[in-house]
Amino acid sequence: MEFARSIASRLRQYAGDRRHAKRVKARLNFTLSLVGPALSSNGAKRVISIEGHTLDLSSTGLALIVPTIIVNEHHLVGENRNMFVRLELPDGPLEINVVPIRYERMEDHPTETGYLIGVKLGNVEPKVRVRFSEYVQELGG
Repeated sequence: MEFARSIASRLRQYAGDRRHAKRVKARLNFTLSLVGPALSSNGAKRVISIEGHTLDLSSTGLALIVPTIIVNEHHLVGENRNMFVRLELPDGPLEINVVPIRYERMEDHPTETGYLIGVKLGNVEPKVRVRFSEYVQELGG
C-alpha cells in the first residue's frame, strides 16, 4: 500500500497537481485529534491525539506532518474519518474540523520525516473559516 501511495505522489510531481487553491508554505504547530471507538471509565469517548506541524496551507486545506500514521492501534487516515486540528496561529489557536484526503510517507523530502496527511476543511463554522482564510491570505495565498 505504501508503494502505491509513493507512486501516486511521484506522478503528481511529474503530471501536475489537481489542487486548485493556491498553497503557501507555513510551519505551524498543531494537535490532531480524533474520537476513538472505545469508551473511557466515565462513559465518554476516548480522544486520540498526536502533535505535528504544517507543511503548507490553502484556503481549502492543509498539509499536515505527523511522526506516525498509527496512534494507539488506530490508523489516523481512514474512510469516513473526521479529525480535529487545533492549529496554533500567531494570534491564538484555531480549531478546525478536517477530512483526510490522502497520506504518504515522507521518504524523499529533504527536510521532513514522518507522514504527510493531506486534509480538506470539513464542517467548519463560518467565522472559523473566515479567520482561517484571512490568515492564509496574509501569507500570500
